[in-house]
This record gives sequence, structure tokens and C-alpha cells, in this order.
Amino acid sequence: MSGSGGTHYVGERLLSLNAHKYITSSKHIGGFSLVELLVVMGIIAVWLAIMVPASIGIRQDARSVWCMDNQRKVVLGLSSFAADNDYRYPESVATVGQLGDYWNWQEPTMLTTYEQRSPRFHRSMSSYLGSYIREASIMFCPNAPERYKYLREVWKAGDAWNNPETPPVRDPAKGSYCFYWNYIGFLDGRDVPFEGPGSLGHELGKSSLIVSDYFGYGHWRNRLVYDDCKAYGSCEKFRGAGVTPGTWVSSAYWSRRGGDEEINLDVLKIELHAGYMDGHVERYTASEVVPMRVSQTPDGSIPYPSDLGPGIFYIPRNALR
Repeated sequence: MSGSGGTHYVGERLLSLNAHKYITSSKHIGGFSLVELLVVMGIIAVWLAIMVPASIGIRQDARSVWCMDNQRKVVLGLSSFAADNDYRYPESVATVGQLGDYWNWQEPTMLTTYEQRSPRFHRSMSSYLGSYIREASIMFCPNAPERYKYLREVWKAGDAWNNPETPPVRDPAKGSYCFYWNYIGFLDGRDVPFEGPGSLGHELGKSSLIVSDYFGYGHWRNRLVYDDCKAYGSCEKFRGAGVTPGTWVSSAYWSRRGGDEEINLDVLKIELHAGYMDGHVERYTASEVVPMRVSQTPDGSIPYPSDLGPGIFYIPRNALR
């Protein structure tokens, strides 16, 4: 018995020792050393460094495509309107309305103006195009820092628009795209003004530009952020940009202080988009623009003073061809 018991004891002891070795070796195999953890963390850091900028770039590219699609839909909606109206585009709503016997232009971002310029004309763009462009978001740049609070309501209300947060007077509404059909602007150093297209057919001396991103300098609203209006602004984000906030009638946009002297616009590293009569939408950069200013006269001959008006609107150079 004792021999048998001793044998069992020795066997149990050997089994216990083998089990201990197995558990110890299993723990060693299943764990990580400090060096291994550091290596893994380094690999993850490198992966994130590669993937995060790539994902940001993908999002930016997607929003760029979205913007171009919006502008293409604007051109299509306008062409459809013209096809139903003797091939004529609607009147521009970018005016201050009729002031006695006088009227003048407003910035080309207008979606709804103050008052009708004539009983024959609408004050709201959607009163012309609402049945052709049903989604208000199409009229707004997806890359802008913030959408106008009442964009849908503005588009739906048409000529009846009045901001519920202001006194009972007719309020204008401004978006983040510039609309150029039947619009006239002042061009520095040129004998003739900028004239947007008035119909589907080619018109001598008139541009084929329909819509573009807002990109400008010297808007009075920059004073809300900076000491003066000397800043660049756009609905497209660019290098060094902060935000100029919207107001009860307008949308926020990206902005950057410009200083007393003009800078080389290439340093802004901005990508812009514009749609033309033939339906194509193209990309362009800050080095491919010309300045246009809002005119105080219907014929585009006298601009607003640089320290009072909405400033410069940069239009693509191709728009003047």
C-alpha cells in the first residue's frame, strides 16, 4: 500500500509540476512585453498619421464634388426656366429694390432682396426658380462654416419672406453662392462692365457665368471680427481662415485678415468652383480670378466706395472670355 501510495504521490507531484510549467508558459505566450507594446503603439501611430489626413482629404473631396453638383443643378434649373419662358433667364434679384425713380445693385449672393425693383419682377429668386429647384440646400455651398438659419424658410416663402426675429419689415436674405444671370458689376481698369447672361443663346459681350462660390475682399461684415473690413472671405475654407459670423439676413463665411496691402492670393490655397451656361462646372484657384465690385448705378459705371459697400467679388477669369 505504501508503495502504491508513494507512486500515486509522485505521479500527482509530476502532474502538478507539469501543469505549473504549462500555465507559466501559457502566460508567457499570451502576454506582451513592454518592447512589444511600444512597437505596436508605434505602428498604430504611423497608421493614424497616414490615415487621418487621408480621411480628411477624402471628406474635402466629397464636399467639393457636392458643391459642384449643386452648381450644376442651379445651371440646369435656370436652363429649364428659360426653356419655358422664351429662352430668357429671370431678372436678377441682387438689387436694393426701387427707390423712387432710382435703383442700384446689391451683392450677387442675394436670394431675396429688400423690395421689388418693379411690379413686373419678383423680389425672391425662388419665386422664379422654386418649381425647378425644390431643395433650398442646392442654393448653398456645403463647405461654408454654417448654413443660414432660415434657408429653407426663405426658399419656401418666396416674395412673402420676412424674418420672424426682426420687426415687421421685409428682410432680404443672402446665401453663400454668387448668382450672375442678368447681373451687372463694375470692373476696375476696363472700359465695359461685367454683364451676366440674359438668355440661353450666346449674347455678344456678355459672360456665360451663371454661379460661383463666394470669394471676395473688404466686405463690411468683416468688421464684426476684425478692426476694419480689410479681410478676405469665401464660402470655401482656405489657409489661415477663421469665421466671419452670419447675421439675421446673411450666412457665415470663412475669413482671414488681409492687412493694408494686397497679398498674393495663391498663399490662401483655396479651391473654388463655377458653373456656366453650357452646364459644365469647373474648378479654379485664387490666381485665376479678376476683381469685380458692386455698382451703385444700373449700368455698372460707378462702384460702391471700398470702405462702405460689400467689397470686391473675385470672379473666374474665364467668365470674361
